[in-house]
Amino acid sequence: MIAEITHHGQQFRVDLSKPIDLSVPLAAGEGHMRAWYVDPVTMEPVRDGDKVYAIKDGAPVNFRNIFFNPHGHGTHTESVGHITPDIEPVGNLLKRYFFIAQLITIRPEERRAPDGKVDTVITLEQLRGAIDEKPPEAVVLRTTATAATKSTRNWSGTNATYLQSTATAWLRSIGVRHLLVDLPSVDREEDGGTLAAHHAFWDFPNTIDLTRTISEMIVVPDEARDGRYLLELQLPHFINDAAPSRPVLYAMV
Repeated sequence: MIAEITHHGQQFRVDLSKPIDLSVPLAAGEGHMRAWYVDPVTMEPVRDGDKVYAIKDGAPVNFRNIFFNPHGHGTHTESVGHITPDIEPVGNLLKRYFFIAQLITIRPEERRAPDGKVDTVITLEQLRGAIDEKPPEAVVLRTTATAATKSTRNWSGTNATYLQSTATAWLRSIGVRHLLVDLPSVDREEDGGTLAAHHAFWDFPNTIDLTRTISEMIVVPDEARDGRYLLELQLPHFINDAAPSRPVLYAMV
């Protein structure tokens, strides 16, 4: 299924029959991606006295409660409401769902942090060297670990790779609207609550930017090549600062 699209005066073709799913399944139990020390996702049937709403227990339907945290359980998209006093719902944010994206792969650099730890960081210089001269609407950032190791990883306490705040500020300055990363956060796991990269990308508190999103804990298949894609950013209509999401790439042909 080949679609011909005109966007900002440019024409291109995409293959809609071969979606590249960047999301991690939201599933109950151990062995699934999580972060921030949250317990595993739980999914259990509703109980009313002795009645259990599961077909295997004699109910007419399966009727389950689900407990999860959008930031801690797999792929999610967040709005500036993640760092503002008032919740700015990500579910109300997008006016369209398709964007021109560039997939880039960067090997993080090692840097000594003030607390003595050796961090791995994505730098401004690395991004400048990877982004096309004509900036995309969305940047999909893949670090060099394989997809298989990330899809089941518990990121808690790992001091994961993060982005320099100057790097996210630069992405904002060139017009990038949507940043997607295969990391638990664009910021350092323990940073004293500064969240410098989040603040820089949204330019908060100078403004309440309701046009940009950050998606974290994506997984990019190893076979996906760097380059330009059409991104479809799917997320439910949650009235919350973050929601589980399913970003999908379509190759340009």
